Amino acid sequence: MNFPFYVARRYLFSKKSTHAINLISAISVLGVAVATMAMVVTLSVFNGFHDLVASFFTSFDPQLKVTPVKGKTVPSDDPVLAQIKALPQVDVAMECVEDQALAILDDRQAMVMVKGVDDNFSQLTHFSEILYPDNGAQIDLHAANLEFGIPGMRLAQGLLKGASDWRGYLHIYAPEREGQLDMSNPDAAFVEDSLLSTGNVFNVNQSKYDAHYIVTSIAFARNLFGQQGMLSSLELRLKPGSDFDGVKRQMKKLAGDKFRVEDRYEQQADTYKIMNIEKYLAYVFLTFILIVASFNIIGSLSMLIIDKKDNVTTLRNLGASNKQVSKIFLLEGRMIAVGGAILGILLGLLLCWLQRRFGLVALGGSSGSFVVDAYPVSVHLSDILLVFFTVVAVGWLAVWYPVRHLSKRLLQ
Repeated sequence: MNFPFYVARRYLFSKKSTHAINLISAISVLGVAVATMAMVVTLSVFNGFHDLVASFFTSFDPQLKVTPVKGKTVPSDDPVLAQIKALPQVDVAMECVEDQALAILDDRQAMVMVKGVDDNFSQLTHFSEILYPDNGAQIDLHAANLEFGIPGMRLAQGLLKGASDWRGYLHIYAPEREGQLDMSNPDAAFVEDSLLSTGNVFNVNQSKYDAHYIVTSIAFARNLFGQQGMLSSLELRLKPGSDFDGVKRQMKKLAGDKFRVEDRYEQQADTYKIMNIEKYLAYVFLTFILIVASFNIIGSLSMLIIDKKDNVTTLRNLGASNKQVSKIFLLEGRMIAVGGAILGILLGLLLCWLQRRFGLVALGGSSGSFVVDAYPVSVHLSDILLVFFTVVAVGWLAVWYPVRHLSKRLLQ
């Protein structure tokens, strides 16, 4: 039997001569538990928002995107791209031409990103699921010599004054790629083309897309930007059950230093990087709160050492060494930290479950004000382990020096 552990456990649960010591010990455990619970809940809420944002981009971004390292476009028949498309794990491959242009409707104008896509765009992503009002509809972006466009919802609200079905032609202008600017005829410096409405807008719930993008056919985009036979990206979806990481590594090997191969997280690296920074800043601040809560353990142990001074004298007479006596109080402080960590994690998990199940904490004052009505939560095992080891480490470090110091001074 571990003698110091046995005595420390007895001291932790036994009644003390002064009831205040029991109360302070309980407060110590509760303080650590509350700080731990706050860490679990806060990190889970950040995970919830992370997963929510990821679900938005999933509707618009492809699983994998291949783009040139140098320049905006490359020939669509590039042999490297042909090898990537020919991989057996590739289910859908779509060529895309994307660039900036000026859109004008009546007396209103806006800078837009024109995204030209193939007919299999709806097979590549869940784009049809974010259309309004025809959710789930299959939309044709060209018919005979007519070209159609689908704007983002916020772009439609500004440029089109909220109309998903604008009347007449939406004129799109892009700079002429070749030749010199003739100041006497500036209109000749631009290529003009026009789009008709499909009667729909899309809503990704991300300003980057909803306020700037128009989705149209790749033929329209190539003609507008003078990119015949070219593409700005090759967008891919893999077959179900494929080894995603393995296929990605294989594509990167084929791409070499000529192309980038990016998954959805890498395509939105800036957004996710900011969210991760916010998450770990919250973790650091909560760790400082935990350190403050750990001072309760020091107070509890100080009073316990004074209360058990006579007991320690008896233990020494029975042969206990100074090291064993110090270890008794070290173990008690660490048991308080571990007990508070376990209790806090359990309470945090319970609150996360209640939030997921019942939406206890709402977003905004009324239903429908936000994309979700309540704070989203997503519990990750890695975060739970991080919180547990953080609490234990802070608790153990918090009691080490004070216990050794007090043991030497008060137990002479």
